[in-house]
Amino acid sequence: MRAGAACLLLAALLLPAARAEPSEDAPAAAMRDADYAAGKAALERKDWGEAVRRLQLAAQRDPESADLQNHLGYAHRNLGRMPEALRHYERAIALNPRHRGAHEYIGEAYLMLGDLANAEKHLAALRRICLLPCEEQKELEEAIRQHRLRPQRR
Repeated sequence: MRAGAACLLLAALLLPAARAEPSEDAPAAAMRDADYAAGKAALERKDWGEAVRRLQLAAQRDPESADLQNHLGYAHRNLGRMPEALRHYERAIALNPRHRGAHEYIGEAYLMLGDLANAEKHLAALRRICLLPCEEQKELEEAIRQHRLRPQRR
């Protein structure tokens, strides 16, 4: 019995999995809500204002969606609205403390604000969450590495 379970676990780790964007917990949710789908499409087009508008409408109907909060944080961050971005990322993490995308994005937001200590805190969270290095962890590690290479302003 143990050998069979071990084989199944090994196969699950080694076989490529067909899955949605790793930063989403419930990727099918966008298919059930037109505003959510339109908001995600706006993100793809980098139409940040439209993304915020449509995602906020979707979030009114699904206020407990960590994915929506993460997407809202991302759109606000790209609009330069850092307090709003941080608020949405923090809400996503409060709803799902293991939300890899939210940890990556809030870490990147902290780097934009020059707050390396908080970025590293979220990298540490990703290292605990990901059994093997995950894409979000690798992305934040690289962002931190790049941040450290930049000359520091005085």
